[in-house]
Amino acid sequence: QVQLVESGGGSVQAGGSLRLSCAASGDTYSRAYIGWFRQAPGKEREGVAAIATTVGRTFYADSVKGRFTISQDNAKNTVYLQINPLKAEDTAMYYCAASGPFYGLSVLSSGRYNHWGQGTQVTVSL
Repeated sequence: QVQLVESGGGSVQAGGSLRLSCAASGDTYSRAYIGWFRQAPGKEREGVAAIATTVGRTFYADSVKGRFTISQDNAKNTVYLQINPLKAEDTAMYYCAASGPFYGLSVLSSGRYNHWGQGTQVTVSL
């Protein structure tokens, strides 16, 4: 089974930065894509970034492009999400998720993903 564990969240002032981590284990085939999603209270879950792990191709939502950077360390089976600079609207629970390689839903669509981590809270203060 695929297991995903997020870490790195916290409370940071607007204008600061955070680096979230997603440590993955299990079948590599089932982790062809790793996505980062966020959900704020009263809001729908939003895909913010994804990476095709076999080739390192990255994808970003328009709302975060230029501030969010997704990357991976294959030796550690870890995917990172760097947020710099943080904005107040980034406050949310952040989740990573894993998907297989087959063509289908957008890589930023939550419905594509079969495995999810427990989430890590990001709080941005003014």
